[in-house]
Amino acid sequence: MQNIPEVKMGIVAVSRDCFPESLSVNRRKALVAAYQNKYGKKDIYECPICIVESEVQALQAIEDLQKAKCNALCVYLGNFGPEISETLLAQKFDGPVMFCAAAEESSAKLMDDRGDAYCGMLNASYNLKLRNVKAYIPEYPVGDAAYCADLIHDFLPIARAIIGLRSLKIISFGPRPSNFLACNAPIKQLYNMGVEIEENSELDLFESFHKHDGDKRIPEVVADMEKELGKGNKKPEILAKLAQYELTLLDWIEAHKGSKRYVAIAGKCWPAFQTQFGFVPCYVNSRLTGKGIPVSCEVDIYGCLSEYIGACVSEDAVTLLDINNSVPKDMFDGEIAEKYDYAFTDTFMGFHCGNTCSSKVCNPTMKYQKIMARSLPIEVTNGTLEGDLTPGDITFYRLQSTADNHLYAYVAQGEILPVATNSFGGIGVFAIKEMGRFYRHVLIENGFPHHGAVAFGHYGKALYEVFKYVGAEKIGYNQPKSVPYKTENPF
Repeated sequence: MQNIPEVKMGIVAVSRDCFPESLSVNRRKALVAAYQNKYGKKDIYECPICIVESEVQALQAIEDLQKAKCNALCVYLGNFGPEISETLLAQKFDGPVMFCAAAEESSAKLMDDRGDAYCGMLNASYNLKLRNVKAYIPEYPVGDAAYCADLIHDFLPIARAIIGLRSLKIISFGPRPSNFLACNAPIKQLYNMGVEIEENSELDLFESFHKHDGDKRIPEVVADMEKELGKGNKKPEILAKLAQYELTLLDWIEAHKGSKRYVAIAGKCWPAFQTQFGFVPCYVNSRLTGKGIPVSCEVDIYGCLSEYIGACVSEDAVTLLDINNSVPKDMFDGEIAEKYDYAFTDTFMGFHCGNTCSSKVCNPTMKYQKIMARSLPIEVTNGTLEGDLTPGDITFYRLQSTADNHLYAYVAQGEILPVATNSFGGIGVFAIKEMGRFYRHVLIENGFPHHGAVAFGHYGKALYEVFKYVGAEKIGYNQPKSVPYKTENPF
């Protein structure tokens, strides 16, 4: 996957000066050994400064981490820890930070080698709040070397997303289509997360597209498209234009990254796009997203932001879908009810015209955009990648600014069922436990738009932590029946 950061995790052990240094040193060595034994050496760097007890040592450790090109940090409490120095580490380090702490090893050591890091974590968390410093603290942050090694590894996808967001530029083309206000949202929250945005007219894109007329690279891209599509290449006459458009976007990215390293695109796709460009951009969107460069439909800025977060967390292709239509009752009764443990209201169909990567679609086929073709010539609506989405585990999620500039999010795990949709576009039958209640009391109640990002796998735990880290005020999820929503009628 392109366009996604690699994480190099530095680990710094800290020590309270009234505790033996050896506790932190030996416990850090054991932690690093446990991590390398289980996960390898490339992700983690052991700061050679024995321990950090003072503010000066904290600054020395940060300097060393910078030289080692660490972009994430684990502050490890080998004993109680120094409240000021350890939180100064987190404050001064330019990257995501986690805290964890050492458990006591043996009852035989409780007289002379008791570390009290269980207590120290409380003071660390209090001091982080005093400094207004964000840090990831796991659900249970105290354990032995093997346990803490797992905690650090769990932090990697969270850190990857945070690093990516801080060096992300969203490039948008055109305003939202008329009468499609749902995905409009203030951009202030983007800047709060360190994300840059460049907004352009679709006319700028149209001009750049024509500057790529006859581009010598077009045949090579067409050949790659033909290889990808295989038997699904039902519209070969449109591939040259699609290749020209893909090159236009890629060249725009390189020319407009500016100070940022990573890019996501919020693209215009109707109403005038198809009549002026002569195709729809869905297939190109799918190809770029499959490479780690999310391209959202309908200038959905927070949609492509959400996709990018999911790509960083999963290190895999993601997609953006309409939470689109209910499953027909006859389909549910005939294909789902007797085979799967889902209620009718747990199911729905996720759909978009054809923007999902070919690796996530069964028998992907190049077709035309059926909805647009109801009022336009078919030949200007070619360019969708259609097929039922690949069955398997999914996570449905979104990070969104509200109209009044609050940051909300949701995340729900479920699956795509191996049920034929008998429909068009990139579409799948989704099943999420308690979806009906989630739909009403999270999506509707909090004003979320119809677009949801989809990661192909269960990544709810990491996504939830990313949303916490970036400051989401509300994070909705599909609560079990035993946990009522605040707005749920109890009668």
